[in-house]
Amino acid sequence: MTLPMVVPAPELPARVRIHEVGPRDGLQNEKSTVPTAVKAEFVRRLADAGLTTIEATSFVHPEWVPQLADAEQLFPLVCDLSAELPVLVPNERGLDRAFALGARRVAVFASATESFAKANLNRTVDEALAMFEPVVARAKAEDVWVRGYLSMCFGDPWEGAVPVDQVVRVCRALLDLGCDELSLGDTIGVATAGHVRSLLTALNEQGVPTGALAVHFHDTYGQALANTLAALQHGVTTVDASAGGLGGCPYAKSATGNLATEDLVWMLQGLGIDTGVDLGRLVATSEWMAERLGRPSPSRTVRALSHQE
Repeated sequence: MTLPMVVPAPELPARVRIHEVGPRDGLQNEKSTVPTAVKAEFVRRLADAGLTTIEATSFVHPEWVPQLADAEQLFPLVCDLSAELPVLVPNERGLDRAFALGARRVAVFASATESFAKANLNRTVDEALAMFEPVVARAKAEDVWVRGYLSMCFGDPWEGAVPVDQVVRVCRALLDLGCDELSLGDTIGVATAGHVRSLLTALNEQGVPTGALAVHFHDTYGQALANTLAALQHGVTTVDASAGGLGGCPYAKSATGNLATEDLVWMLQGLGIDTGVDLGRLVATSEWMAERLGRPSPSRTVRALSHQE
């Protein structure tokens, strides 16, 4: 493919690590349950496309997220891959299940707002942090890498705008618990570029290094790529994305799909930023998954390249 034309921009990182969330954050929001063998093939195809970090599944209680109830069956089918395979763990029971299968990268998920903490975890923000404390401590004692997800960093469907200092407080708490990386989630997709820059600057001012930050944007208002570019200009080098634009949030009705990995790769390629991803293989993978889900991919890049072919 000769397009996009590569025109590097100054002061952008030379390489970006894509944290692929399609198999977990994407499929957990599907109305129907995807067969375990299809999920495993999805992960393998994503790895074959060059993605090096693929969030495989979630060790939450099956009643919470029935679409991912097969975590014990899925993980052994993909754990031989060279890609890193982080898994979500909500508590110590989830950590036990992940450890039993040899997982070496885990993630906990907190909220910047009380309303979403109640809806998602049935706890206050501080109660959730207390629940995560032994999880992170045990993981770090085993030299396991820990990511901290923080939802509602830019807006909340119940509370509206979320004060920046409120987000900074919870981020600082997660880092103090021992998290290696924080993923800043725009769960309902209301962030704008200036807001992104403001939050990243405030985090730096409170001692949170840019190198410990990732961004996780939803495209509800079509701002995900603009917000990503603002984060890259600030120095962020880890971006969450979902193959084919799959996903949303089962606990936030206004949350639409994640930033599509293909759309992200197209932009990064045009900027001359290395991702290690083969866009053609990635598009083919999302087309394959869309066929199994029985609907077209919402990714604009997938649609454009499929039409060209």
